[in-house]
Amino acid sequence: MTILKTYGRLWADDLDLVLPLLREMVGADPDLRFAFDGVELAAIGDFLVVAGPPQERAKYAHASATVIVSDLDEQIRALREHGAEITTDMGTSATGRFLYARHAGGPEVEYVEWVPELVERIISG
Repeated sequence: MTILKTYGRLWADDLDLVLPLLREMVGADPDLRFAFDGVELAAIGDFLVVAGPPQERAKYAHASATVIVSDLDEQIRALREHGAEITTDMGTSATGRFLYARHAGGPEVEYVEWVPELVERIISG
């Protein structure tokens, strides 16, 4: 398994108010923008902005980062081999398959395996 990209998470009330500064800082528009389960998400540069009401954002606040991997099944194997606990079972979204895991020692991370079109457009493109 390979890490393709890592996003630091930013928490926001309103995505449209956050994006202008980030566009200026990274010199680009978001690579992704979509709604998911009560929040709006935008991936821009090395940031993943999670926006919406505090009670909706709180559902995702347990993870400190979003890590895009080449093979989620291989990532699960490595996580288990190193004593990690899967805290949110694998699910799917518009971007591909994902899960949350708490590593030995405590940090919790979201792992995502993007659909091939996103890997081609964002990573390879």
